Amino acid sequence: MNEKDIKLLSEFPSVSTATWEEQINLDLKGKDYEKSLIWKTNEGIQVKPYYRAESIEGLDFPESRPGEFPFVRGKSERGNEWLVRQDLVVESAGEANLKALEVLNKGVNSLGFVFKGCHQVSVEELKTLLKGIDLKAVELNFRLSCKSKEFFEILLAYFIELKVNPSDLRVSVNHDPIGRFTLRGKFCHSEPEVFAKLKTMVEWGEKFPNLHLVAVNGVHFNNAGASIVQELAFSLAIGSEYLTRLTDLGVDAALAAKKIRFNFGVGGNYFMELAKLRAARMLWANIVKAYHPVCSCVESATRGDFCPCAAKMYAHCETSSWNKTIYDPYVNLLRTQTEAMSAILGGADSVAVLPFDMAYEQPTAFAERIARNQQALLKEEVHLDKIADPAAGSYYIETLTASIAEQAWKLFLEVQEKGGFIAAFRLGFVQELVREMAAMRSKAIGSRRENVLGVNQFPNINEQLEPGLDPSLFLPEDLTAADAEAETLKRFRGAQQLEAIRYATDLYASTKGRPKVCMLPVGNLAMRKARSQFACNFFAAAGYEVIDHNGFESVEEGLQNVLEAKASLVVLCSSDEEYGELAPELFRKLNGRSILVIAGAPACTEELKSVGIENFISVKTNLLEALTHYNKILGII
Repeated sequence: MNEKDIKLLSEFPSVSTATWEEQINLDLKGKDYEKSLIWKTNEGIQVKPYYRAESIEGLDFPESRPGEFPFVRGKSERGNEWLVRQDLVVESAGEANLKALEVLNKGVNSLGFVFKGCHQVSVEELKTLLKGIDLKAVELNFRLSCKSKEFFEILLAYFIELKVNPSDLRVSVNHDPIGRFTLRGKFCHSEPEVFAKLKTMVEWGEKFPNLHLVAVNGVHFNNAGASIVQELAFSLAIGSEYLTRLTDLGVDAALAAKKIRFNFGVGGNYFMELAKLRAARMLWANIVKAYHPVCSCVESATRGDFCPCAAKMYAHCETSSWNKTIYDPYVNLLRTQTEAMSAILGGADSVAVLPFDMAYEQPTAFAERIARNQQALLKEEVHLDKIADPAAGSYYIETLTASIAEQAWKLFLEVQEKGGFIAAFRLGFVQELVREMAAMRSKAIGSRRENVLGVNQFPNINEQLEPGLDPSLFLPEDLTAADAEAETLKRFRGAQQLEAIRYATDLYASTKGRPKVCMLPVGNLAMRKARSQFACNFFAAAGYEVIDHNGFESVEEGLQNVLEAKASLVVLCSSDEEYGELAPELFRKLNGRSILVIAGAPACTEELKSVGIENFISVKTNLLEALTHYNKILGII
C-alpha cells in the first residue's frame, strides 16, 4: 500500500460495532432487533445481519493456507479442480458402455455406474462395460445393491490383467454396509462378517492409492430431511465407526482412512452448504488424527510420523432430491445450479448435478445434457476451478464454518457417548432427530415459512399433470426389510404432500372438471387487490382454476359474476373494517350455492362465525391443512 492510499484511508475513520448497533436500532424505530434481523437456521445457528473482522477473532483456521492441515481451505495448494460426474444406470452392459463413451465426449470426466437389484456382475459384463474407456483419464465409480466384495474381486483381477499402473487409476466402489443398514434396518450378514469382508476389501486395495472402497453416504440423511448439522455429524460418526471397526481388526489407520469416501447431498441453503464442506474437512482431519495414522507415503518427509495425507477427506457431492419438485420442474434447474456452486466453492472433489426431471421420470437426454452443461458453465465460463477456496476471508462464511463445525461436533460426541453410530441407530436416537427435523421442515413448507417456488408459492396455474403417474412419487421411499431390527430412514421430497393434493385435483379435473375459485374484490382498493392476489396464489397451489377480477362496486355485482362462473369457492377480498358488513350480506345472498371464504383474519372473525361463515385464509393459515380441507369439501379426496 503506497503513501497515497494510506492518506486516503485516514480520511475514513473506523466505525466500531457499538456505533453500528446504535444506528441499526435507531433505524429499526423500536422494532425488536433479534426478531427483525437475526435469522435462526434449522440447525439453531443464529445468523447476524452483518459480520466484521472481530467476528472471526479466536478462530485459528482462517490463517491456514490451502493444502494445509486441517484442510478447511481445501486439499490443493493451487486451484479448485473438480470432476464432473454423471451416473448411468446399467441395465445392459453394452448400452451403458455406449452411453458412457458418448457423455465422455461432452464434458464428463467421472462416470458412475449404478447396478440395480442384486445382480452378480460377470467378467464379460465388466469388460463390455469398460470397453474403449481410457482408465487413466476417467474416474470410475460403481454402486451396487449387494455382492460388492465379489464385484471388487473381479474388478481387481481385470485391472491386473490389463497391467495398469495402480497409481493411474481413480476408482470407487460405493460399499457402505452401515448406510445400507440405515435404509434397510438390518445388515446383510452378521456384523462380524460384514466388517471382516470390509477388511478384506480394504487390504486387497492397498496397492491402489486412488481407490476408495468404503462409502459414507451422508446423502441418505440429506434426502430424508435432516439438517446440515445432522447430515455432517452422522456422516462423521459413520466414518469414525468404519475407522474403529477396521483398526480393531488390525487394518493400518492410514490405509483405512485413505479408502473412505464421503458422499454428501447439497441442498438449497447456499452459504450453509458451502460452509458445511469446509467444516467437514476440518472435523474429519482431526478425527483421523486421533487414530494416529503413520506416514508411509514415498513423497513424505515425515515417514513414520503422523500422516496428514491420510487425514484428507475425499468428498463427492450430488444435488439433493429433498427440495425438488414435480410441478414447475424447470425451477429445479435454478435449485441445482446454486447447489452445484455451493459444492464447488466448498471444495468438493467431484460433483453430480442430477437432471431436473429425475423426481418424476427416467431423465431425458435433454435433461442430462442440461445437467452436464450446468457444470461446464461453472468451469469454462465462471472459472470456479481457478482459485483455491474463493470463500476464504469472508467473515460470514468463516463464522458459518466455525458454527457448523461446533454444532456438528457436539452432535457427533452425543453419538459417540451412545456407543458409536450403529449403537445410536439401534437405540433410535439418529432416526428420532432426523424425523423431528424433517417434520419441522415439512411444516415450514406447509405453512409457507419455507418457500418452494411453483408449489406453495407462485404456482403455474396453466400447468396440469396427466393421469397415470406412479402414486409412489408422492410418498416417502421405504426400503425397510421385512425382518428389520431398527427403524429406517425414508427418502422423501419436502413438496410431496402439497403436490399430492394438487395431483388429486388434476385427476378429479380430468373427468369432472376443474373446481373454480372466484375472487370477489370489493371496497378498499389497496386491501382488496393485495388479498385477491394472495388468495389466487393460495388456491392455485391446489390446482383449482382461479378467476380474479379488478373489483366490483358492490356485493350484488360481484355475486352475479361468481354465479355465472359457477364457482365452487368464492373469496371475499376487502378490508377488515368492511368485512363486518360485506361478509354477512354475501353469505346470505350466496345461500349455500358456493362456499364463502374470507381472505384475512379480521377482528370481527368471531362475529362472522356466529352467522355461519366458517372459512378464513390468511398468511398464518397452514396451506397444507387448508387445501386438504377444501379438497375434502369439494369431494376431490
